[in-house]
Amino acid sequence: MIQGRYSHTATRLPDGRVLVVGGLTYNGHVQTSAELYDPESGSWAAAGETLEVRLLHTATLLRDGTVLVTGGLVGDGGPVLASAELYDPDTETWTLTRDMTEARYGHTATLLDDGSVLVVGGDGSGSSAELYDPGSGTWTATGGMTGTRYGYTATLLLDGRVLVAGGFGSGIGCTGCATASAELYDPIIGTWTATGSMIEPRVYHTGTLLPGGKVIVAGGRGGDTVASAELYDPGSGSWIATASMVIPRQQQMATLLPDGKVLVVGGHGSKNAPTASAELFDPVSGTWFVTGNMIQARYSYAATLLLDGRVLVAGGVARVGANDMEVASAELYNPGSGS
Repeated sequence: MIQGRYSHTATRLPDGRVLVVGGLTYNGHVQTSAELYDPESGSWAAAGETLEVRLLHTATLLRDGTVLVTGGLVGDGGPVLASAELYDPDTETWTLTRDMTEARYGHTATLLDDGSVLVVGGDGSGSSAELYDPGSGTWTATGGMTGTRYGYTATLLLDGRVLVAGGFGSGIGCTGCATASAELYDPIIGTWTATGSMIEPRVYHTGTLLPGGKVIVAGGRGGDTVASAELYDPGSGSWIATASMVIPRQQQMATLLPDGKVLVVGGHGSKNAPTASAELFDPVSGTWFVTGNMIQARYSYAATLLLDGRVLVAGGVARVGANDMEVASAELYNPGSGS
């Protein structure tokens, strides 16, 4: 990339390019810069500057091809943003849209089946949730979660509901620690209901919708960094254990590949250092197996599935000598060769 960064976002645009936005450097500089990756040329180009500096924000591709960026931190430690802005890839410009009803960071933003965006949780916002209407550019409050959460996952299910699982929080069977609780948002009635709790409490894990409709949650941290994984069945609202990953990891990314397997790569390993290892989950056999290592061990990076089935990994935190620092490097995973 042009700029090293971590805690940034990466969004695949309809034309196949990838938009990277914001993030932080280890000297505490928060980025306003954005850049575009072109898979055809393998090169990066500047994509203007966001109107606010942001890290731990969200970026969501809307149905009209624009990207909605919400919230985040202005600096490492604050303040927290309620602002939102839109990137138009046709004009390559940024414009402000209405502010959210709550300032928040470390939240999630989920594109719902009707084209609206559900933004929920995160630090600074309590248990609140709100909806963005792209047609009017306005936000409206919707039902709040049963408790506050940070470091959780939000997964859109096949029936249009949203599963939220784990995280730090309070009012969810835990105060300031990892929780196993999970809940469901119903966009038809705009309310949350509790569902079965995970087998293990965890934060900084991944949650991935599988082709059959189940959700696999993997890794993260409870007390220690874990390798365990479990499956959520929306039909029964229950969790069942599945095979553990090859190594424990947290702050990793998980990508559903076109063949239905899930690629989990990098993250913070059990030895308090970034890892380069990668593995695949096969939902047919319910097993994990090793695939090629990344060139650079990293965590807090961004991973994006490209139109040709490859996976782009960019930025993040790597260990350079005895220190951790942000990197600008990027690499591509080829599922065909596993390299």
